[in-house]
Amino acid sequence: MYEGIIQDLIDELGRLPGVGPKSAQRIAFHILAAEPTDVYRLADALREVKDKVRFCSICGNVAEETECRICRDPRRDQTALCVVEEPKDVVAIEKTREFKGRYHVLGGAISPIDGIGPDDLRIRELMIRLADGAIVEVILATDPNLEGEATATYLARLISPIGIAVSRLASGLPVGGDLEYADEVTLGRAFEGRRRV
Repeated sequence: MYEGIIQDLIDELGRLPGVGPKSAQRIAFHILAAEPTDVYRLADALREVKDKVRFCSICGNVAEETECRICRDPRRDQTALCVVEEPKDVVAIEKTREFKGRYHVLGGAISPIDGIGPDDLRIRELMIRLADGAIVEVILATDPNLEGEATATYLARLISPIGIAVSRLASGLPVGGDLEYADEVTLGRAFEGRRRV
């Protein structure tokens, strides 16, 4: 335990996701040793992100304006919608340069253990977006875990009766992986999603 403001800094850093007590202490002492201009630049960036960044009024992605750059882009396919859990998932998909449509960020996944139900996510907003008939395909790109699967199943049952095509991202073996280390579920999915070569 340190005194006063140093301990306060360590405690605040320790509240960040993925930062344990030792990492928080290392970061705090790095900040103490850093040049004042570097620390002020970090503080300004933190302040600015809280002041200027908001969520897109259409898709829920992070944005500096009312709408994110993807929703403002007229070149994006208006008929395909990719549903993801978090804004970071949008970034991961965009890096592939494979998807040219638009997104809908749910803000999480259904998780009864954590007390998160459908009403806690942006599902109502999704259904409003689908009501105008412009979207013909919804791609469910939730995480391949228990919560992501539950969310995808719930959404598929909700969307399918509307007549919109619903698909799910394929899952299976990672490139460069060994079969002997794959779990049964992953290997089973790889067999289900196999394709002709």
